Amino acid sequence: MTDPRTTVVVITHNRRDELLRTLDRTVRLPERPPVIVVDNASTDGTADAVARRYPDVTLLTPGTNLGAVGRNLAVRRADTPYIAFCDDDSWWEPGALARGSDVLDRHERLAAVTGRILVEPGGREDPIVAELRDSPVPGPDWLPGPALGSFLAAATVMRRDAFLAAGGFHERLWLGGEEELLATDLATLGWWLAYVSGLTVHHAPSKARDATKRRVDGLRNTLWFCWLRRPAGPALRRTLHLARTVPRDRASVRAFAAAAAGLPWVLRERRVVPPPVEARLRTLAKAQRESTARRYIG
Repeated sequence: MTDPRTTVVVITHNRRDELLRTLDRTVRLPERPPVIVVDNASTDGTADAVARRYPDVTLLTPGTNLGAVGRNLAVRRADTPYIAFCDDDSWWEPGALARGSDVLDRHERLAAVTGRILVEPGGREDPIVAELRDSPVPGPDWLPGPALGSFLAAATVMRRDAFLAAGGFHERLWLGGEEELLATDLATLGWWLAYVSGLTVHHAPSKARDATKRRVDGLRNTLWFCWLRRPAGPALRRTLHLARTVPRDRASVRAFAAAAAGLPWVLRERRVVPPPVEARLRTLAKAQRESTARRYIG
């Protein structure tokens, strides 16, 4: 079975061995998808290893660490209608890409489908899956699964045209919850997102990660998103809630300081979502407050 509808896009930085493991599995998928790797300025020989072992993989080397914006480069290079995002420590299960493409083929206003995530080793379900499955976002009856307010890039198949129309990932957010802004801009354009349990992704969390930096960037990006898109009242309430509930440590101070430093460009680019999209975002407030899978710790 081959399937020419979906390109797999992987961004990586200094995780050569994990990336090679992911590519080993990806090039053996029955769909035989085109694969684009964006090496975000690795210094561990990643680019050379990919070029040597996988000559059929398209390798992009921007020369600097672009974070999530590296995906934008790959999507522009792709020539398939759908894009399956993948991290260097995750991989799609055989058949999942074809099923994701089938779902998008059937629903023309569906921008993206996010699948079930199994954590390796062991194959246990990631705690975030329960939140996706029980999403409170209301959606039309034709959706193939629960409507989502955002998506997880490493477990999502997305319509390329929708991604490009929404502008892709914002260059200032880099990494850490960068999906929320793009998801909301897709919603503003009239697109829907859904969770589809029939798609499966495996994730073996890398040990090569800075949990504190990840928390700082994620908290900063959450604040920026609120200030960029939410009306004043909800943005202020979310900001105050975060200020009360995040750990009282230097990392949280750094995150709020970084967010405040971005206020000049945030105010220039602020574009409040229309009321129907804001109503959709409000339904997520309780789930965000009570989430056990997404906390600003580390």
